[in-house]
Amino acid sequence: MPAAQMIMEEEEETTSQPRTRQAAINRDRKGVHARLVVDYFANGPVYMTAMFRRQFRMSRWLFLRIADDLVRSDPFFTFRYNARGQRGFTTLEKCTTVIRQLVYGTTHDSLDEYLRMSKRTTRECLYKFCEWVVKLYSKKYLWKPNRNDVQKLYQAYEERHGFQVMLGSIDCMHLPWQNCPTAW
Repeated sequence: MPAAQMIMEEEEETTSQPRTRQAAINRDRKGVHARLVVDYFANGPVYMTAMFRRQFRMSRWLFLRIADDLVRSDPFFTFRYNARGQRGFTTLEKCTTVIRQLVYGTTHDSLDEYLRMSKRTTRECLYKFCEWVVKLYSKKYLWKPNRNDVQKLYQAYEERHGFQVMLGSIDCMHLPWQNCPTAW
């Protein structure tokens, strides 16, 4: 029997059965927060400024500013206990999981080993984070550039890189390159 057919039959068997509630996983949320603070946010962190910038693609100051703005805007990003009295995730944990997903383009459950956050919670953090970043920063940072702004971008890019045509093609495929391996 082909492997694909066996997988389909197994899926049919599991979907036809009534769903049972999965046992709760001890995620050691207090330990996760402590490890995250020691690694990145303590006065003498394990991963210093350069490593933080490489891991998060932003400065620690900017990360903390965004986290503070989110806490002031939506109670979802504050530390809370759930209805069963279990410890929830902190602001740092929620923002870290979102930034890591955006930086590395990973799936919702890929950070479970380090942050011990379920796929559902990670997805919810991502949606809320994106919603609030647009609400908070769109007027100042996410605006459509006008003709004057585009001209300034062209001039700055030409001064730095020596050619002006940067908008319209992210990979600059429209520019001839003498060392292009594909052309060889």
